[in-house]
Amino acid sequence: MSKDISTNSENAFSELDWIRVRNELHKDVKIETLGEKLVRKMKENPLVPIGSTATVAALSYGLWSFYQGNSQMSQYMMRARVGAQAFTIFSMVAGFVILSKKEDVSD
Repeated sequence: MSKDISTNSENAFSELDWIRVRNELHKDVKIETLGEKLVRKMKENPLVPIGSTATVAALSYGLWSFYQGNSQMSQYMMRARVGAQAFTIFSMVAGFVILSKKEDVSD
C-alpha cells in the first residue's frame, strides 16, 4: 500500500514539473490584475470609455423618455446614441492606428 502512495505522489510531482519550469522562465514577468489592466487601457486610449459612457447615457435617457411618453426627446437621444457609438468606434480605430505606429517605431 505504501508503495502505491509513493508512486502516486511521484507521478503527481512529475506532472507538476511544468509549473516549476514556467515559474522559472517567467520569474521577471509581472501578471496584471483586472483593475491594473483596466487602468492601463484607459490611460492608453481615454476616449473609448468616454464614448462608451456617452452611449450608455444617451440610450438610458432615450429609453426613459420613451417610457415617459416623450417621443421627441426619445428620438433625439437615439440619434445622440448613434453619434456616441460612432465616436467610440472612431476612437477605437484611432487608438489601434496609433498603437501600431508605436510598435513599428520600437521594432
